[in-house]
Amino acid sequence: MTLPYLTADIAPIDGELRVTPEDFEVEEIPAYAPSGHGEHVFALIEKRMMTTPDAVRGLCEVLGTDPRAAGWAGLKDRNAVSRQWISLAGTTPEAAKQAEVEGVRVLEAAFHPQKLRTGHLRANRFVLQLRGVEAARIDDVRRVLAEIESRGLPNYYGAQRFGREGDNAERGLRWVRGDARAPRPGFQRKLQMSALQSELFNRCVAARVKTSTLAKVFAGDVLKKHESGGVFVSEDPEADQPRADAWEISPTGPIFGAKMRWPTGKAREREEALLAEAELTPAHFAKWKRVAPGTRRFVRVPLGQIGLSVNDQTVTLDFTLPAGSYATVLVREIFKRDASAAKSG
Repeated sequence: MTLPYLTADIAPIDGELRVTPEDFEVEEIPAYAPSGHGEHVFALIEKRMMTTPDAVRGLCEVLGTDPRAAGWAGLKDRNAVSRQWISLAGTTPEAAKQAEVEGVRVLEAAFHPQKLRTGHLRANRFVLQLRGVEAARIDDVRRVLAEIESRGLPNYYGAQRFGREGDNAERGLRWVRGDARAPRPGFQRKLQMSALQSELFNRCVAARVKTSTLAKVFAGDVLKKHESGGVFVSEDPEADQPRADAWEISPTGPIFGAKMRWPTGKAREREEALLAEAELTPAHFAKWKRVAPGTRRFVRVPLGQIGLSVNDQTVTLDFTLPAGSYATVLVREIFKRDASAAKSG
């Protein structure tokens, strides 16, 4: 489906993202620092033109360690300059800092007791170069950013979530409905299930964007606190709406699964209708509870103040996104088309 734009009233702005990898920089903001002792080595790496798994495999090969024992908090795209933390087992900080792998630099390293797990990061800072933006459209770029700063960024999953051919959600849908066999490799099964869950979530967000209710609290909505991550069902929307307006809380959308917390009343009916449109029921996901436990995800995320500078026809954006949110969603609001880039985390 074509996802609606929050800033649809502002005409598309021509430009290009990632003419070079240096046009897309991302720096991980960790949830915690390594303790300095333990059996694992936390390493801050900088990689260029390389995926996170490939960078880790390259380091493990040089260090003679098991890549299956390595960890990372989030995947970063290949076509970018990325700085992120990984963990390695069976080596030392000194050896990690001396390891030489083309396209990878180890900037820091220290011991830590546990392996770094997926999701163990606070946010990501992005510095993007948008090239070929006409001077006459710079004010329109500022208008787009101002509207997003005020209303929040729709927390869509980016196009790269759905695979190189964009068909992972459709593949997942077929075997979840029982129309095809599930792939035998667990990785492929999880990848396609995640894509299906993401597609359904995007439809939920799209409905709110279309109706200008991205931040609106409805009775029965599952709300989530931005600071603590706690969730609760809205029983008094009039009392909860000011908290949403102040960015204390935001509505969430469904990542369908057996353990997902459901909204109540009409809010639940809306989410059940999403499933029905795809010829699915909660029972379809219950069957795959080990692959898709389910959760809730913010329908919008805050950006705070976005840094913007202009040099000739190049616009530089500097902003931070929560882990799991996509920088491309911000860029597509400017270009009014999908852009190839990375997510936050």
